Amino acid sequence: MSSRTKIVVLRMKEIIYTAIFIGLGILLVMLLFIMFRPGKESGTPASSDQVLYIPGVYSASLKLGSQEVNVEVAVDADKINSISMVHLSDSVATMYPLVQPSLQNLTDQICDTQSTENLTYPEESRYTSQALLNAIQKALDKATAR
Repeated sequence: MSSRTKIVVLRMKEIIYTAIFIGLGILLVMLLFIMFRPGKESGTPASSDQVLYIPGVYSASLKLGSQEVNVEVAVDADKINSISMVHLSDSVATMYPLVQPSLQNLTDQICDTQSTENLTYPEESRYTSQALLNAIQKALDKATAR
């Protein structure tokens, strides 16, 4: 038997190109695997299939002096849309001048954060803000999906 020796001549350029294409192929396969693997959870806390509230407008009463006013909270399935006061007469607004600014401050914070936790309010309207916050929380408790 005779052995025939074969000599293969490769250019260095071909080896480098082949290594680059193999590396890119492996990177592409890993990227596709990471992106489309099963069971991947989204990073958003309130996904579209998670229902936090029953959509609608919910109210809770707040007694100011001898009159009652209603605090209304409008919600979607996963979002607090607005908070407002109804049946606020001029006499109540005059007797309690901090009610409207306090409600506006709380509304802005709650709609931005979508939470009634860790809210800030001025020291001079602390009690007014706490009373409004209790009424808002009662309305949100009515809206909570169980």
